[in-house]
Amino acid sequence: MQNSVFQISGETVEYLNSFLSDPANGAVSDLRRIVAKFGSVSEINERAREAGKVENLVKKLERINSPHVKDLEWLAEIRDGGKLVSLSDYRARINPGRPSWDYDHSRAATLEISALQYFPWLLAEVRQCVEKGEVLPGRFIRVRKMKEQEADGGDLPAVHAALKILGASCVETLDTKGVDGSNVHLGGPETITGYFGGIGQPNSHPLRWVEEALYYYVNYGVDEILNINPGTVFLGYLLYRMGVDIRFKISVFMGNDNPYAVLWTLLAARLFAREDGSTPLAGFNLSNSIDDVHLAKAAEIRRSLGLEDHVRIEHHITETWKSIVR
Repeated sequence: MQNSVFQISGETVEYLNSFLSDPANGAVSDLRRIVAKFGSVSEINERAREAGKVENLVKKLERINSPHVKDLEWLAEIRDGGKLVSLSDYRARINPGRPSWDYDHSRAATLEISALQYFPWLLAEVRQCVEKGEVLPGRFIRVRKMKEQEADGGDLPAVHAALKILGASCVETLDTKGVDGSNVHLGGPETITGYFGGIGQPNSHPLRWVEEALYYYVNYGVDEILNINPGTVFLGYLLYRMGVDIRFKISVFMGNDNPYAVLWTLLAARLFAREDGSTPLAGFNLSNSIDDVHLAKAAEIRRSLGLEDHVRIEHHITETWKSIVR
């Protein structure tokens, strides 16, 4: 009894499968309706693949005579000319006396910058890396308004083309994120109430979030987005299970601050993984309140669920001004 008390019965699993596949299930049919606006799953993925190619992003910039085209050409020259320092050369320079830099690549860390707001900032970052022999980060988060960057002289396609040229990954924060007045608990002295409940995606926001995600996916190839709410996390799992190749990372604002919250998040990732074991959950930021002991316990849960190669555990280290990182 002790070993089986937490097991989910086959009858319950069968019931849940029946519920999720029921054509009369309004929650799931609403998702299918949004997806159908953009075509079949295969059409959606093909449109996104084409839109996300560097040459097609550059064509968007050329059509509006964007000055960023020459900047992208410069970035390609920097890459092809080997101007960016390699990890081995960087290690040798900062600690030439260290006999070996061998380490377990399965536990390799990735430096992520949050947030990259404007394309010129990325150019400045690359110039500094070239001039000072610094390592260029491999991952960037954006939290600038999507419509704003889309209208800003090609900032959106320029950033995504640049990061593909440099071999870095990028996560976008959609405009549909519950801070537009729809969450009545955000703003003023009651803000703390809203904070305890996360940023919030009230009412129809989750479906609007999916629609916005699909728009930027098929038009710009944006295939990884930030997620801040249990509803949109769940829809992200279902969208990926349908076959749409959009992934997401969960923000620190979600409030995962203990191994049990991690277990709940990863259980859903495992349950709705594709047949190949892949999941749309690329990673998630744990709350800054978590300590090293419980961070390790969270990592053990991830390993036990077979998600170590699929889901990154992410943690804020520093911030240049006082905000969510103390």
